[in-house]
Amino acid sequence: MDYYPFTHAPGSLHHDRGVESGVPNWRLFLVAAMNLPELHPFVQALVPEAELLHGSPQLRLPPRARFLTSHIHDLTCWLMPEFHTAGNVKAARQMADHAWRRADGLIAVSNSARDDATRLLRLNPERIAVIYHGVPETYFAVPPADIAAMKSRFDLEKDYVLNVGTVEPRKNIDRLLDAWLTLPADVREAFDLVIAGPAGWKAEATLARLRQEPVRYLGYVGESDLAALTAGAAAHAYPSLYEGFGFPLAQAMACGIPSITSNVSSMPEVAAGSALLVDPLSVLELRDALLRLLTSESVRTELGSAGRVWALQHYRWEAVGRQSWAFFDRVVNGRDHP
Repeated sequence: MDYYPFTHAPGSLHHDRGVESGVPNWRLFLVAAMNLPELHPFVQALVPEAELLHGSPQLRLPPRARFLTSHIHDLTCWLMPEFHTAGNVKAARQMADHAWRRADGLIAVSNSARDDATRLLRLNPERIAVIYHGVPETYFAVPPADIAAMKSRFDLEKDYVLNVGTVEPRKNIDRLLDAWLTLPADVREAFDLVIAGPAGWKAEATLARLRQEPVRYLGYVGESDLAALTAGAAAHAYPSLYEGFGFPLAQAMACGIPSITSNVSSMPEVAAGSALLVDPLSVLELRDALLRLLTSESVRTELGSAGRVWALQHYRWEAVGRQSWAFFDRVVNGRDHP
């Protein structure tokens, strides 16, 4: 595999500390400079023309390539600009104008994301293939010893409901807290609500609540513990206001953990009938779903089993790789998308 431009395989990645890849700063500067319209022509002259370039949000003004493809992850900067910084919105629009509109083919991570892109940006749906994200194999077979060690490390003595994600307004954590606090006392006595995720944009007020309310906030949890944390949960709650795909939901499904999630954007599609769906703006619906799930072991078992079956069939990286390779082959060889 070629790493472009002038880069090589990345080294260790630490999500809580940013990227520590060992790539020299001048190479990273080239990638950053490629996104500046005033520098783009000069940097482009330095890099070779690729046969096929798959663009990412880090390369919003793509260099020369015989074929250009890209990923569409979500349209939140168009649908919910209030949940982003002005810089993020500007970058997303730059990506759409200079990559998505001129791409020979696009991969959307869900039918929902594809439909949003065609509706909002007037992109040709025939150029967009839907290929779901994959879930690491570790989520499909978490050893019980790993779960026990993780619970001991984080001092998780009770059964718990898990929420994973960056603490930011779009993740809707405040309504989850509101719903949790209205549950009967005996339910909250039997279960903990565990929130795992780093602080994001406009997180201050929510973080203050997480430190004050009777819930467990773990902050950032590394990849080495996240699969065990997910597999050890009694249930998973993910009432996000919008997702192009929703990794934590798919990860919970891979572990066989039942979920509550939102009835908007891609989440019903990703859950595929294996989760309780709620209006994410309704604290009452969220509270009732939590109560139903936590007071019925049979419902938890049924939903968890259904989610795992679906994840095994649709969210394995091996299958994603085969579909992606077929997509690139169709683009290069001029065949129509299925």
